[in-house]
Amino acid sequence: MRRLTPALALGLATLVAVPWAAQATDHRPTRAAGHDSADVRDSFGTKASYVPQQNLRTYQRPPAGFTPVFTETVSRHGSRAATDSEDGDLILALWDKAQSEGQLTRAGREFGPKVRALLDAMSKVGYGNLSGRGKQEIAGTAVRMEQRLPGLFRQIAKNGEKIDVVSSGQGRAVDSGNLFAATLGTTDPALKPLIGPARADENLLYFHKAAGGAAYRDYIDNDQRLADTLDKLTDQPKTHRAARSVLRGLFTPAFVQGISDEVQAAQAVYNLYAIAPAMSEESPGGKGWGMERYLSRGDAAWFGYLSDVEDFYEKGPGFADSDITYKMADVLLDDFFKQVEAKRAGTSDLGAELRFTHAEEIIPLAALMKLPGSTAGVTAQKPYTYPDNPWRGASVAPMASNIQWDVFHKGNTYLVRMLYNEKETAFKTGCHPITKGSSFYKLDELERCFNRR
Repeated sequence: MRRLTPALALGLATLVAVPWAAQATDHRPTRAAGHDSADVRDSFGTKASYVPQQNLRTYQRPPAGFTPVFTETVSRHGSRAATDSEDGDLILALWDKAQSEGQLTRAGREFGPKVRALLDAMSKVGYGNLSGRGKQEIAGTAVRMEQRLPGLFRQIAKNGEKIDVVSSGQGRAVDSGNLFAATLGTTDPALKPLIGPARADENLLYFHKAAGGAAYRDYIDNDQRLADTLDKLTDQPKTHRAARSVLRGLFTPAFVQGISDEVQAAQAVYNLYAIAPAMSEESPGGKGWGMERYLSRGDAAWFGYLSDVEDFYEKGPGFADSDITYKMADVLLDDFFKQVEAKRAGTSDLGAELRFTHAEEIIPLAALMKLPGSTAGVTAQKPYTYPDNPWRGASVAPMASNIQWDVFHKGNTYLVRMLYNEKETAFKTGCHPITKGSSFYKLDELERCFNRR
């Protein structure tokens, strides 16, 4: 079976880009552009760009005699343009007024043209669509999957097993699935005829909007405790101080004083800051947009925390006495088990199951499975704060985040290894690996641990 080098595969996929090529051949976790420390990366929340979390050469080997027979994954779409131009339009309306009145600061004078250029770039990509960086992220995960499991993909080709590609049906998830599949087929042409036509399953991969998410949507729209908690955490004096700090970097104090909603205006600036790294390939010379110049680290960190507050309570572990935010993800966890169980039973002709979805599904699934950072809910008396809770959107569900199960067997024994953002990750407390410190779990043990029996 002929395999192409990652760089050539990428070239054939019309995605030639030096940053991705370097990432594809050097598998050390790297910092994304503009993310020069953990706290800075956290300030981007779930808009953080993807970085693989483990060196390809450091994965544990399966026990002697065990061979790979199946892999399955669920992935968030790659980095994208903003879903609309609302933030840019809002801040540019203020900027135009300030310019006409001579109320811009030195930094403010250069800010407006940069925002217009960023909006123009996002419009050309298409609001909500995958950016160049997003395409690189998805293609990179496909190449590394094949490199981690060469024996499995040889077997898939030899036996003519199928590769199933399924998405939420939403544009950027559909595009991510198609790109991932195309990259696999380009990296290893023998796989191309085995990749089935992409299909959509809203109930499985867009469950927060499907019938199974009805109770969840009622919680988001009508739960008074949720509304009160979000209001209390976001409408703090520190939020208003940070907002004024951001705006005074762009406009004169007198102009800032006249802005009717200073928090909304500052959040618009923050949202442009947060989305800018996702659009780095479309920036002049690919050097980035420099939006970090317009927020101090402290202000960016605070607005990043507020973004995490909303995601934590609306999608993540939320309140400790309720599972409303993540119970609906059981349909997706159930599918993970069903696929492996069908393989064990000999009723599946699949070699790989590839799913593509959104943060609204990855975050609840991580909470349901109690993945690292998603283990602890909070009380109304002790709300979510960074010092007291490890949950961070940038780690739990960055762009292109993924959860993968690799399945190995020997005789009648099946083992499962989980990767979370490409890092070997232990299953939740109470699930016992085959030996202490091992990344491999018997399927029987996982069925017991997750009450599959």
